[in-house]
Formats: sequence, structure tokens, C-alpha cells
Amino acid sequence: MHFPTKLNQKTDTEVVAFWLRGRNDWFRKNPDFDRRFHDGFIDLHLAAARRELDDWNRSPTGALALLILLDQFPRNAFRGTAHMYATDPLARHYARDAIAQGHPDHVDPRLRVFFYLPFEHSEDLADQDLSLALHASMEGEDQSYAERHRDIIRRFGRFPHRNTVLLRETTAEEQAYLDEGGFAG
Repeated sequence: MHFPTKLNQKTDTEVVAFWLRGRNDWFRKNPDFDRRFHDGFIDLHLAAARRELDDWNRSPTGALALLILLDQFPRNAFRGTAHMYATDPLARHYARDAIAQGHPDHVDPRLRVFFYLPFEHSEDLADQDLSLALHASMEGEDQSYAERHRDIIRRFGRFPHRNTVLLRETTAEEQAYLDEGGFAG
């Protein structure tokens, strides 16, 4: 466990505890959950983005908290904006280091996936392949989600549903995919 910083009295353990309590809202849109997540942890998200919490990556709980703050937090707190993806590269950096240290093996199995999601969220095919390999160690639907993400990157080289918020032009093939109900985030 790490001690609170001056800028925020919350610890890595509190980040993980909040996230675990909200597990019914992990992969769905809930404005109330998003607001509580934002209001409770914006300072820590910004501190993590400024690399002021690098030492958290030394422990399994700290590493998990960093990944929640850099990969999951923006997807909830900044939903529908480009900032949703702004800290993705940093999340992948921490995830690689945490995995190399064996941290995923020392957290609640329900939370292990959050060490792997930064690669599933990447628009790089090598990261997608790594995501698939990492998810193979888990049971349940996680593997099929990882495959679906990888297949989109293999086909388009990016996630078409991000084009609007990232101000990218959508190709005719991407638009047809989206119009047919393709993955929309």
C-alpha cells in the first residue's frame, strides 16, 4: 500500500476498492458511476498522467491502480472525447512493466484483465496479438472480446468508432462496418 499524496488523500488501495465495488458498471455506460469516478479520482488520474505516481508500479495493487487510472478512468470520465485515449500509451508502458514483474498473478483474478486491456485498446497489431496471448490465460468471455478487437485492427488498422472524436476521416469501408452495427466502443 502507498501513502496518500498531498494533492489527494486517496491511495492505490482506494482506487482498486472503488473499482471493484463498481464492477457492475465496468463495461457499460452509467453517467452516475462515471461522475463519481471522475469526481473521486481526477486528481490521481492527472498525477498518474504526469508520472508523479510511477512508484506505484512497484507493487501489484499500485500497478493495478495506475492501469485503472490511465486506461479505464479516461474511458469513463471523458467519455465521447479524444481524452478517452490520451493516456493509452502510458497505460501500455506501465502494463508491460507490471506484467514483467508478475503483478497480475498477485491480484484478485477478477481484476487481472485490467493488466491486459491496455493492449486490447491499442490500435497496433502487435499489441493486439499480445492482448490475445495474455487473455488466453483467462477463462470466460475475455478471449472472445480480445479476438474481436484484434480482428478490427487487422481489418482496418484502427478502431473506426474512434474516428469522430479523434478527428479522423472515416473511409467508406469503415462507415459501412459501423452502419452494419460493427463494434462501437
